Amino acid sequence: MSTDRITDGPERAIIENMLDRNREALIETVRGLSEADARRRLVASLTTPISLIKHAAAAERIWFQRFWAGLDESECDGYSNRDEGTFAVADDETVVDVIAEFTRASRRSREIAARFTLDDTKDNPREGTVSMRWTLLAMIEEFARHAGHGDILREQIDQKARGQSGA
Repeated sequence: MSTDRITDGPERAIIENMLDRNREALIETVRGLSEADARRRLVASLTTPISLIKHAAAAERIWFQRFWAGLDESECDGYSNRDEGTFAVADDETVVDVIAEFTRASRRSREIAARFTLDDTKDNPREGTVSMRWTLLAMIEEFARHAGHGDILREQIDQKARGQSGA
């Protein structure tokens, strides 16, 4: 799936398009990797290609399902106690599973966000009063940053694979 770029028009359409494009860019960093490569740790943190997608799904749930929709943890799809600030991926979760989880969470985020105007606000214990506009922009920032991380990890993984194959 490739979302066409919107560069002109209503503010909301532009913001939502940019967010969707960053969601797709993040998924592309892991697509086609083997399960082993998706879990390969190339940095000191738990950041791996698959964990970036897992973390993004958690961010979707935390901001849209928990914060904006006010859902209880039990009402959130895929929510677990691992959502809070972790990049942990269970051993039995595959790349396909984690991409599907992120895709489901993103779809639900779109549905929840559509219930609010860009100027609607809620109080957040850590950030203060935030608008839906701020939330969407924060998610663009978050996913763009992590897509960049994923690009670098993917480049390292692909380079190692080319080196091992003698190319």
